[in-house]
Amino acid sequence: MGETVSLAKGWVVMAHSGNDIEALVREEMWLTAEETHAEAWAECVSAGVETEIMAEAALEKALGELLRTNGESATLAMLDKMRGKVVAGEFESRTTRH
Repeated sequence: MGETVSLAKGWVVMAHSGNDIEALVREEMWLTAEETHAEAWAECVSAGVETEIMAEAALEKALGELLRTNGESATLAMLDKMRGKVVAGEFESRTTRH
């Protein structure tokens, strides 16, 4: 965890380790991606696009990008991870925010 550091003029900041900063950046990227996808999903719903079509298009785009940037092994590992989440029921409790 970071330490509190007092600066001149009454400023107080948190000093973070490299791991803390990396975690904060990843969390911000996750939130941005989640919000952007929710907006796109809502736009498709408004346009009357069926859920299955939206999901398949999103998965195909994501898997294509993963294959291109990370290769087959990483893509298959991601699919295994997602399959485990489906089997565990992790997506059933999530609600879509629009």
